[in-house]
Amino acid sequence: MPGVADIFRSCGPEYRDRYGHAMPPSHRRTMQDVTDCRTERMGGHLFQCSHCDHLRYSYHSCKNRSCPACHESDRKAWLEKRRRERLPVPYYHAVFTVPRELHEIIRSHQKIFYALLMEAAALALMKLASDPRYVGGKIGMLFVLHTWTRALVYHPHVHCLMPAGGLSHDKRYWIYARKNYLVPVRALSDIFRATFISLARRKLPEAVFPKSIWKTRWVVYCKSSAHTADKT
Repeated sequence: MPGVADIFRSCGPEYRDRYGHAMPPSHRRTMQDVTDCRTERMGGHLFQCSHCDHLRYSYHSCKNRSCPACHESDRKAWLEKRRRERLPVPYYHAVFTVPRELHEIIRSHQKIFYALLMEAAALALMKLASDPRYVGGKIGMLFVLHTWTRALVYHPHVHCLMPAGGLSHDKRYWIYARKNYLVPVRALSDIFRATFISLARRKLPEAVFPKSIWKTRWVVYCKSSAHTADKT
């Protein structure tokens, strides 16, 4: 099966010829790093066996954070650490997305908006979870940012994993969430939208946001880790 580097080598030149003018420098650098990773362009080291004098040349890795060949072991180690941190309680999985009308401005200011995306999602979850009608405490959250779909369509969104419960406000005891229910999804979507736009306007006061984003329902869902549908 061809890897990302193979795809970049075969299709990269044509892609850069067509879209290179619109590519951020970081994307160009990543494409080049992944293409050159573990090839003669990166240089390498010559290793000699101390017993039989056999020689083996090993190419250097690019170490780019987006290179799948370099960070597969890091990814597995990171996942194992997160597994060890899990609490012995059920978990919920939430996904926060933004409407397509915002994709262009987000892609033009990625460093700002990716951080705002996770911040707005966290604030919305904490606000609802602190309400005694739902959890009534402080919940923990683990966020992972996704920017592309498997079909390589630009689609910035965040996944969030959180325990079904939280600490009491005085941090003295654990409060369990109701079975198959964490927070109301429709309210979560509305709070996320308002929070994100408020943060975005504060960070980029000169930016012009389409009015349609207030009329569009932002897709947010929250389900138990066992895929039991949440109530709305």
